[in-house]
Amino acid sequence: QQMAQVSVPEPRMLVVKPWDKSQLKLIEKAIIESNLGLNPQNDGTIIRLPMPPLTEERRRDLVKVAKKHGEESKVSIRKARHDAKDFIDTLQKEGDASEDECGRARDKLEEIVKAAQAKSDDIVANKEKDILEI
Repeated sequence: QQMAQVSVPEPRMLVVKPWDKSQLKLIEKAIIESNLGLNPQNDGTIIRLPMPPLTEERRRDLVKVAKKHGEESKVSIRKARHDAKDFIDTLQKEGDASEDECGRARDKLEEIVKAAQAKSDDIVANKEKDILEI
């Protein structure tokens, strides 16, 4: 959901301006709990997020975060595959689709899943390269 406007007034500064000022504390708490190493500065109307220069250690931490998100995306893909296989099995059991049609659907599903997982791996690899590049 959208709760705020995010802008970049300076190269090393993000500004979060919530549409509802009562959400400031919640947004600040979420930023702190994200473990991104950011220290939000709440002035009562906006939240400033100064971006510290990236150290080698911080870069490695960000790579770990990127890999974690990549793994989470692959888990989501596997869950979607499982749900789709269950649906195909249900269609076959109820006689709404023939065995051949279901076999083709399973093969197509595997193609799509492999492509999505490969794309996820590529995105993570490219992001890792971007993060580690000085």
